[in-house]
Formats: sequence, structure tokens, C-alpha cells
Amino acid sequence: MMELPINRNALEKDDHDPDHLHTLKVLPDSYAWAPLDHEYPYSINVDEELPTRFGSVPLIDLDDPNAQNLIGSACRTWGVFQVINHRIPTTKLDDMESATSKLFSLPRHQKLRAARASNTEAGYGPAPISSFFPKQMWSEGFTIFGSPLQHARLLWPHDYIQFCDKIEEYQKEMKILATKLMGLMLGSLGIAKQEVEWAGPECDFEEACSALQLNSYPTCPDPDRAMGLAAHTDSTMLTILYQNSTSGLQVLREGFGWVTVPPISGRLIINVGDLFHILSNGSYLSAVHRAMVNRTWHRLSIAYLYGPPRDVVVSPHPKVVDPGHPPLYKAVSWKEYLGIKAKHFDKALSTVKTCAPPTNVIDVHSHAKEQLC
Repeated sequence: MMELPINRNALEKDDHDPDHLHTLKVLPDSYAWAPLDHEYPYSINVDEELPTRFGSVPLIDLDDPNAQNLIGSACRTWGVFQVINHRIPTTKLDDMESATSKLFSLPRHQKLRAARASNTEAGYGPAPISSFFPKQMWSEGFTIFGSPLQHARLLWPHDYIQFCDKIEEYQKEMKILATKLMGLMLGSLGIAKQEVEWAGPECDFEEACSALQLNSYPTCPDPDRAMGLAAHTDSTMLTILYQNSTSGLQVLREGFGWVTVPPISGRLIINVGDLFHILSNGSYLSAVHRAMVNRTWHRLSIAYLYGPPRDVVVSPHPKVVDPGHPPLYKAVSWKEYLGIKAKHFDKALSTVKTCAPPTNVIDVHSHAKEQLC
């Protein structure tokens, strides 16, 4: 089973009961964060008028003949982009949102039937990264690897089939889209799919691993001092995010600050993950992002986490390495890297670095990672 960077202490904190967040009228001290923007004091909402030099998270039409080049530019400058014409039917997105809402609307005692066990990362509980921070996060989550059947039976002993069907249909749609995006991102680096070992004989990445992370962010009595999900990068090749109609996602644009990515119907958000950052030899940013909360609307998000088979080794691809651009990262499997991230969190990429880049080679990710310290 693929693992997430999780520290078991996060599941053992007595003061973290994510379900009771719905009932609190005052923000407990354990959820009260210090000022959130000491490094980047400005949070910018893209609905507002922005300076031309800043712009907003790139929006890419996958039917555009130039989509591959646009994706490459977005990965280099942002590490995140939005897509339309992705071929995921609106009905599938609506069904998945409905299933997620149904799950988190269950009574606490029922959700706890599917709580994460001590030997697995699947199931219900707080954010997997919770233990790396001194304060609690205003959210609850549910992680699914492969079939949801085992946990669904615990949640709905006599009525689990509909939930499973929705999850499995969504997973199928996401795998198709992730495969397409993987090809476009590789192509933007000049790498053909057949030049990637784990693409398989049909170049369809059939053996890729994935997980679904369902997130719930209840309304909060003091959102300016709370954090839904703290700043982090994903350990994936790429992540496909769907969010309901409530805003909350923010992406860090180095040198400018946090940019809110508003939910707009029909759009999906694509994050570059740490493994693709390594594959690109540091030229594609691994997106630093977080989730904020509000006092009025309940927010839901669904992240499809996509990567190689767990034991396949990832390293800077030969196509992006030459005498002037030596490899910046050691070869590492997803399984190994997740173990490193579970121990070092935001220092994980630094841990697998080979050496400092030459003066004429810039690892675009290094400084952004320092902002998480």
C-alpha cells in the first residue's frame, strides 16, 4: 500500500477531535495559530484587480493545440495550473461531491468506525501532516487507497454500494486525466512517454499508484486565526484537485505572497508534486499550498494523488541533465521518499539533494521551501 507522510502522534492527540469542530462557538487555543503571513504578508484574491506583472494561476484549455507548452510555462513559474475541457463529466464531479458530503455529514460515532488504524494511512482522521505543527488544523479528512469497500462497509453496513460506485467511477475518470496530464508535462520537458521506465509497453502508465484524499473544512468562529490545512507540498508526480463552491485554496507565489484560487465551475486544479520536481531536475516547481477557512460556508475538496509504482526509482531524467545541468537530486522511490518526508517534512527535498547547483543553475524550488521553516 502507498503511504502518506504521516506521523502517528497526530492520531494520538486527545485534544484533536475533528468532528466536534462543527459545534464550537469559540476558537480553542489549540486551534489558534500565530500570524500566518510573517514571510509573505499579503494574501491576494484573484477576483481583485492585480498588477499585470503578477497575474493569476494559469488557466489552460486542454483542447488548445499549444496546451503542452502552456503547461510547461505554468509548471516553471507557478507549479500549479487550472484546466478546462478535461473531459470529466460534470455529473461525475457532482456525484463525488455528494458522496464526500454524505461521508462527512455522518455522526461522529459512525465516522470513527472507519478511523485510521495504527498500521495504515487509510480511513478517517485529522490531516496526515498535523503532527508537524504545534497547533491543530480546522479540518477533517478521509483517505482512500484503491477500493473503498472495506471502509464503506464500516460506515454503511447495509447501504455502501452507492458510495463505492461513485468513488470507483471518479477514480477511473481521474486516472484517464492524470495519464493525459503526465504525458503533456513530460512532453513539455522534451521527454517522450516511452522514455519513462514505468510508462509500460502501451505508454499508458497502467501501473501508476494513486490515492484519494477527501477533505472537510467546517465553518469556523474565528477564521483569521485558524488554519484549515497548513502550507505544504505534495509528495506526488501530480495532484488533481476538485473543490466545491467555497473558496479556501491558496498557492504561494514566491516574491508576491499567497494567491487565492477561487472555485469556478468546470475547472480542476493541477499541482506539480515533489517527485515531478525531482524528475525535472528542479526546473518545475512543487506547488506550496494551504487551505483557509471561513465563518459562513462549509468547504469540501477532493485531491487525486498520482505517482509511479511505489518501488520505481525516480531521478532527474537524462533529457534534462547535461554537463551544465548536473543532477540535483538522488534517485529515490516514492516509498522511500514518503518515508523521508514523514521524518523531515518540508526539508525532504533538501535531504535528497546531491549538492548545491552550480552558479549558473537555479533550483527554482529551494527558496520557496525555506519559507515553510
